[in-house]
Amino acid sequence: MSVWNPENIKDVAESIGILNLTDDATRSLTSDIEYRISQVLEEALKFMRHGKRNSLTTQDISQALRALDVEPLYGYESTRPLRFGEASIGPGQPLYYVEDEEMDFEKLINAPLPKVPREITFTAHWLAVEGVQPSIPQNPTTAESRNQELAPKGSNANPNLAAMSGNDNVTVKPLVKHILSKELQEYFDKVTKALLDETNTEYRLAALASVGGDPGLHQLVPYFVQFVAEKVTHSIKNIFVLTQMMELVHSMLSNKSLHIDPYVRHRTLPDSKLLLIVLQVASLIPPILTCLIGRNFGFSSDPLASYPLRQTAASLLKLICKHYSKSSLTLKPRLARACLKHFLDPTKTLGTHYGSILGLQVAGGAEIVRALIAPNLKAFETVVKELLEGPDEGKRKQADTVINTIVEALTTLEGDAFGAQSNMANGHSEELRSGLEEKIGPLFAERVMDLGRSKLVKAIMECPDAMS
Repeated sequence: MSVWNPENIKDVAESIGILNLTDDATRSLTSDIEYRISQVLEEALKFMRHGKRNSLTTQDISQALRALDVEPLYGYESTRPLRFGEASIGPGQPLYYVEDEEMDFEKLINAPLPKVPREITFTAHWLAVEGVQPSIPQNPTTAESRNQELAPKGSNANPNLAAMSGNDNVTVKPLVKHILSKELQEYFDKVTKALLDETNTEYRLAALASVGGDPGLHQLVPYFVQFVAEKVTHSIKNIFVLTQMMELVHSMLSNKSLHIDPYVRHRTLPDSKLLLIVLQVASLIPPILTCLIGRNFGFSSDPLASYPLRQTAASLLKLICKHYSKSSLTLKPRLARACLKHFLDPTKTLGTHYGSILGLQVAGGAEIVRALIAPNLKAFETVVKELLEGPDEGKRKQADTVINTIVEALTTLEGDAFGAQSNMANGHSEELRSGLEEKIGPLFAERVMDLGRSKLVKAIMECPDAMS
């Protein structure tokens, strides 16, 4: 029995366009969110105890979020605990709200009228002299500055909370305000419009070249990242749009003036997609993984139409692992775990298997091939063999491509074997074939033996067995 209502997860999923969230994913996200909430509460309680208080405030939550390296929330912030009321909107569905303070109508009528405001005048004074604020009546005092810090912040903050905290007539301003210049806004609109124009190739190439070389685009990075995430989410059946989004990511990674590290260094990946959106800034990893191991892309007569897109996504992951794996030590293991999960699932499409194989290669190279791919080939053979011998020509082409990709991945193991013979005699060849069939299955053994490389055969034989 979970504390967090799974219906909230489905509401968030539907708000971002995910309409077919499975019950297993909902339960996983529910348990993950409950763990995150308990983690934040434990950290907030530490601030409460250090402050020698018995009441947990919203400021403790904000400080806890900052301590956990999570972007702080913009919402309620008050010096007094808020009173929450409960209303029932249906069986088992309570609705909580902030109770308004009750005012005596007679007291309001009999209250003295406010003072008549003074006439508007203008005067000049020094805000600061050499960085030091002078103590003059025009400048705010220390107490006034403290009251401004306690005022509700954020564009959606409730103005009534100012009165509850004892700060009347306080102008509510956002804590952080990001303003783009008109030139950057026009540049962003033109680049995004050019990328989605299928008729003008030169226009698209010019836009990608500009993003990859312009040194003054750092303010646009979060907007480009969000643009990529939205287009990949809502254009999953359009291979052209997905390809352009991957090209845009490549241009951003190629621009040495852009600081991309915060957008790839995350503790959460697609397995916690909703949590990623709630607790973190947008990330480049989920859109790339979607294009790599997604189930179906577009409607095309060519069964291999999506494979170039998957290759592009794999090359981007390889580039990210090369430059950012040192700053995020869990990046490669999480990528390998996500790809291995799809590789071992026989219900996935051949395109997904193809992308997962490419993803495993770029995540760990030959070591991943030796430890994760080779031991599972005998079980994976049943997936491709049935399609390879089936009547569907498109399935046969995909199965053959997947097999060739696996054999190409196995060739990276050749450098791990030492002292192998340079050629294979007939008797020795049959002995190696028998052992290889036992190791990786007859289908892959035949493809490897056709290469005639005994050093490769020995390297495969030295791989560990599959875990039962």
